[in-house]
Parts: sequence; structure tokens; C-alpha cells
Amino acid sequence: MRARANLVIIAILVGLAACVFAQEATKPPAPSVKVISPNDVNVVSKLAFPYVAEITGDDVYIRSGSGTNYYNCGKLKKGDKVKVVSTQFSWSRIVPPEGSFSWISAQYVGIDANNPGVGIVTGDNVRVFAGSDYVRPMYSTSLQLKLNKSDRVKLLGEEKDNYYKIAPPTGAYLWISSEYAKPLASAEKLPEITMAKVEPNDTTVIIAPKVSVEAEKLKEYYELEKRLRAERAKPIEQQNYSDIKKAFTEMAANKEAGKAVRYAEFSLKQVERYELVPVVAKEIKLQDAQLQQNREKIDKARTTRLAKLEELGRFAVIGQLKTSSIFGSEPQLRHYRITDESDKIICFALPSGQAAAMDFSKLMDRKVGLVGTLEAHPQTGKALVKFTEIVELK
Repeated sequence: MRARANLVIIAILVGLAACVFAQEATKPPAPSVKVISPNDVNVVSKLAFPYVAEITGDDVYIRSGSGTNYYNCGKLKKGDKVKVVSTQFSWSRIVPPEGSFSWISAQYVGIDANNPGVGIVTGDNVRVFAGSDYVRPMYSTSLQLKLNKSDRVKLLGEEKDNYYKIAPPTGAYLWISSEYAKPLASAEKLPEITMAKVEPNDTTVIIAPKVSVEAEKLKEYYELEKRLRAERAKPIEQQNYSDIKKAFTEMAANKEAGKAVRYAEFSLKQVERYELVPVVAKEIKLQDAQLQQNREKIDKARTTRLAKLEELGRFAVIGQLKTSSIFGSEPQLRHYRITDESDKIICFALPSGQAAAMDFSKLMDRKVGLVGTLEAHPQTGKALVKFTEIVELK
């Protein structure tokens, strides 16, 4: 009886075990996607890159770099999913979502004639910058990657500031704050990401890169600058800036030349100063010649004056010769007056020696110089010149 009871108990236990086993087998499997808190750093750090993250907020900025000081490249909304390729501090580097774009210099991109939507890179180390609807290409400074000759890019049909708008090439990434990116344990497949992957075409014909008016004028400007420097190196008397000045003037008037206009305007002011140099040099040369002539005249006049002074130095007195009847008309008593320009008597004169026999009638009232000796004349209280030679002075 007791053995039968034991058998019944064993049968019941086996039945219960079978039921439990059946229930475990029919239990639906656990979901393949496990949500992980973005704050669980230990778990996130163990995720293999790339992984999928879900955006947990609205108007989450996409940045050109890992920080709020980088410019805004767009926004994501709650529920959007992105592919994270790496993290840096509190920022996640992501594959650019749909709608993202980049900029590349049009100077280094040719156009596929068979497919105008494809550009072919024509140089090496050509930089690609993160694009933004809020920042002009020339101020978009966040470098994403560099492309080399023959690489292909997908053109998005817009050119601005001599840059082409392109789909982000493979290897170009953007950034979002990790605070709003909730990692998912499995990398479920995202919708197709807008990444430029262009296959080569054996019949491709490359149209030469489009060079902007600004680029052409800048090239012309630098050539003109070389000519300007060469002209400056010539001797002053050989310098001629007329053709260079005309070219700079035309460039400065071209409003499509961009920076070349400002450069040309600056160089024009330089040319105007340079043109003054030969004029000033010529004027200085003329002034030097005139100064030399004046010096020669002064030296000549000085020499003449010194010679005259030396000549005049041999005279005892100089003045106008006047008659005098104070002492009579006898030759030994014949006196003359010597006066100044106001007819005041300077002294009396008495010819002696060979001058005593001379006729002075033609010298009357003329300016003369007397060679002789001066002595006192007690009778008049003035000086007396006894002269042996008389010279008319002009």
C-alpha cells in the first residue's frame, strides 16, 4: 500500500515537470533589442562601434565638431536613429544623417560630362568641410576629411562662394551630444544613409574645373604684382608704370573679381606713389642743377668782388672828383675835392709827381680812386690826399 502511494507521488512529480518544461519551450524569446541607459557608461563603453542610438529629445543640434562652439549643421527630433562610430567625452561622432551635406572647393573638382551630378577631384589633399545652412562655405572651417585625385563626389546642384555642395563622402562625420543619444544593444539596420559613393565610369569625360572670376583675377593680380616689382627694380629714369596702372584700374572696376578688387585698389595707391618717385627725382635733379648754377654765380660774384676789393684796397680814397678854388689855380696849389654821393666833402686832393701834369677835366664829377698818401690838412681841418695816380671807377 505504502509502495503504491510512493508510485503515485512520483507520477505526479513527473507530470508537473513535464508541464513546466512545456511552458518554457512555448515561452516567446526575449526581444533582440535591449535598451541601455545613456548614463550607464560601463555598459556603453562595452558596445562595439558602430552602434545605433535613438534620439531622446527634440531639436537636438547636429554639430560640425565635438562641442557647442562648433557650428550647427542641422537638427534631429525625438525617435530619430543615428549610427554612432565613436565617442569623445560627452559627444558622439555619427554618420551624417539624411539631409546633411559638405562643401568642397570648385577649383579642384571637374564635372563628369556623362553624369553632371558627379564631380571628379582633380588634385591631392583637397579638403572637405562640414556644411551648414546657417554658415556660408567660406566660413565653414570644420574639416571632415581630405580627398585625392580621381576621387568622386556626388554634387547636390549648388555652387556658392566658389564651393560645390556635395553629399558627405564616406569618412565624413558629424557630432551630437551623447546626452540625447540612447544606445541600443544591437545595431539594427538604419535607413540608407546619404553618403557619397560614386562608381567610376570607363566612358567618363571630365570637364575642366570651373574657375571663378575671382580666382582668375587673383591669378592676374599676382602676375601684375611680379611685373610691378620688376619695374621697381629698374633705375628710376627707366621706370614706366602706365600699362600696369591701367591693368590694376580695370581689375579694381570689376565688381565680380572679389578680393582681387581690394588688392588692386591697394596696389593702385602704391603705383601712384611709385610714379611720383621719378617726378620728384627729376625735380630734385633740376633743383640741384639750378643750385649748382646759383653757387657758380655766387662764387663768380664773390671772386669778382674780392678782386675788386683787392683792387680798391690800393686806393687811399674813393669818391667823386670835384674842383676847388680855395688855394688858387696854380699847379702847385691846385686842390680838388673828393665828395661822397651826398656831395659832402670826404677830403681834399692834391696831385703830385706824374699826376701833377695831368688834365682832370674829363674826370670831373666822376667816381675815382686816388693812389697816394693821406695826411692832415691844417688849413681846412680835413684830410689831404697827395695822389700820384687817379683811376676812374665804374
